[in-house]
Amino acid sequence: MSTAREARQLLRAHRYGALSTLSKKFDGHPFGSITPYLTDHDGSLLILISTLAEHTRNIQHDPRVSLLTHNRDDAQIQTQGRVTVVGTAYFVGERDQVGSRYLRYFPEARSYFEMHDFSFYRIVPQAIRYIGGFGNIHWVKAEEYAVTPYALTGQEEAVIAHMNADHEESMRHYCAHVHQQQAQEVTMLGIDCDGFDVRADGRILRFDFGQPVLDAQQARAALVELSQLSRNT
Repeated sequence: MSTAREARQLLRAHRYGALSTLSKKFDGHPFGSITPYLTDHDGSLLILISTLAEHTRNIQHDPRVSLLTHNRDDAQIQTQGRVTVVGTAYFVGERDQVGSRYLRYFPEARSYFEMHDFSFYRIVPQAIRYIGGFGNIHWVKAEEYAVTPYALTGQEEAVIAHMNADHEESMRHYCAHVHQQQAQEVTMLGIDCDGFDVRADGRILRFDFGQPVLDAQQARAALVELSQLSRNT
């Protein structure tokens, strides 16, 4: 697997990070804040932030940002996998279009989404700093990290609807096999070229694909393969 894909998968597996902006108030000093984010299909990051927030004022003054997330399952801080995205934050005009996907992952943000002073910004990576563990340290170029357009992006909602309507039992097997969680309530939230996400009894679980999946047909094959593997073990 490429280092770029490893970095993207780690970002997709997490839901919040430390956002660093350049302070307008303090003449460009770094300003850190904890911010929920969603990794979009192309690998860019979506954040929903208020015009009243300090980091929003900073972005509007200077859009250069970075966002850091890390693997919190590893108890050893020094060896935790982590990714820093260095990029530029852009205001997102198509609010409703990105909002439907974002709110599947963050339903608690609906009240913020409905307020006029909250807006989406997209962090477009310029470079990626990926640390997969001790000695596994890389700079990843933006062109290596970014995903070119693929059909599954437009087919995602149909795949999700089908899985949630007809394959809840299979998703319970996924949860037990991959994450050792015996879940009762399961819902697929999203699927992308690198994997998919399921909310299982309130907890979001990430499932990585072994190979990139680019359309609904490839997604079906990967999901059937995982279902067979899950039932046979």
